[in-house]
Amino acid sequence: MDKRIPVTLLTGFLGSGKTTLLNKLLAQEGMKNTAIIINELGEIGLDHILAQNIESSYIADNMVLLQSGCICCTLSNEMADTMRDLFFKRALQAIPEFNRLIIETTGLADPGPILANLMNEPVIESTYRLDAVVVTVDSLYGLKQLAEHAEARKQVAVADVLLLTKSDLANLEAFNALKEKLISLNGSATQHSIVFGEIDPLMLIDVGLFDSTGKRAEPERWLRAPLKSKLGKGLLPLKPHQDEINSFTVTMPKPLNWSDLKPRILWLCQTYGEKLLRLKGIIHAEDQSAPLAIHAVHFTPYPPTLLEGWDEEEPISRIVLIGKGLDELEIRKALMQV
Repeated sequence: MDKRIPVTLLTGFLGSGKTTLLNKLLAQEGMKNTAIIINELGEIGLDHILAQNIESSYIADNMVLLQSGCICCTLSNEMADTMRDLFFKRALQAIPEFNRLIIETTGLADPGPILANLMNEPVIESTYRLDAVVVTVDSLYGLKQLAEHAEARKQVAVADVLLLTKSDLANLEAFNALKEKLISLNGSATQHSIVFGEIDPLMLIDVGLFDSTGKRAEPERWLRAPLKSKLGKGLLPLKPHQDEINSFTVTMPKPLNWSDLKPRILWLCQTYGEKLLRLKGIIHAEDQSAPLAIHAVHFTPYPPTLLEGWDEEEPISRIVLIGKGLDELEIRKALMQV
């Protein structure tokens, strides 16, 4: 059983509706016992969240307890320091106990370094686990933002869940074109259309590797079957342009050993580094007692999670890679040589 606190990273380009969504989520009964870190530029981020929670009490300089029972704080300095501060105050009972954490980033944030920070600090990695990356996309201006801003493309590329906001205002042709573009950037992300931030929290939380109890692994849900584009694609992968974001899945040969694959994953991270936005996979290895869930961001592969008590009817090892200018042919060749 994984007892670490699940973390939802909520990001999305400027004006895409993150704060509206968060306000609606915090009003939901199922979201009490949630802590929120607001990482916004300027000093107005927290005020937006508090607008609908007037009966709030301050319990620290940068922290408030909302009427709903949620704890809300602004980023005090480094992300890791704020997360440690929250956890230690929880352990000392200086704040109410929370059982999940949502981090709302600035609309200009590159999610890669945040993910690396979240999982590369020993204290953080031992007390928190990434549940999912949720990204809001403006249905009116999303196509333009994706075309003009690398940050917007990176946010979409690493997402587990994509929320198409203001979908009631977009014409059907433009809306469908946006959905196709999102599939081309990240076909394995779940897409939901929302209006005024209204969505069932179950669509956004506990949608990662483990269910809400932390007892049962859901690897198929975590990896997610890629959405299919309505547009035709070539049979062979093409070598991408330097700035092009692409994603693909490598189905690994059988049998294989983790001791042989691990050096290949290290090579992949070291070789592609900044280009590797995200890697995740399920490995059935003969030298392991149970399947492994593996995860990497940029240069950093993280310790694998042993999925005890879970198995597939037909064990298939597969790795999903998302990056900027990844050489799919070279990577496939390297991974298939284990």
